[in-house]
Amino acid sequence: MVTVEDLIRTKGGEVWSLGPQATLRQALRLLAEKNVGALLILEGQEIAGIISERDIVRLIDREGGCRLDSPVGAVMTREVITIRPDQSLDEAMQMMTKEHFRHLPVVAEGKLRGLISIGDVVRAVIEEQSHTINSLEGFITGSYGQ
Repeated sequence: MVTVEDLIRTKGGEVWSLGPQATLRQALRLLAEKNVGALLILEGQEIAGIISERDIVRLIDREGGCRLDSPVGAVMTREVITIRPDQSLDEAMQMMTKEHFRHLPVVAEGKLRGLISIGDVVRAVIEEQSHTINSLEGFITGSYGQ
């Protein structure tokens, strides 16, 4: 079973974040600069919220536009669901699918360890399945372990 910890070890635990008073313009700039789909909003070391590209697009649709100097704290999702490093990638995928979100902060013992995306999870699952298939093919053909 591949865990979230395995994924964090592979991809790294770097998390891009802003404070709640940062502007939407700053958030959009950081999303584009880092080529990511979501940013954590941190107050000190605590997760105050999360903001994604989708959140900003939905705001624009709902309001007919948006003020780029508005604080992200007014737009962010405040109730952030997290996952532990010891949980499986299957659990992560189930949570993301059930709750309809694409990013999941990884928290252990109250400390932020990383942020995973559905793309990260899918890539890791495909890699694990490919390894399993190759091992089974080797076993079947007799070349396993040679």
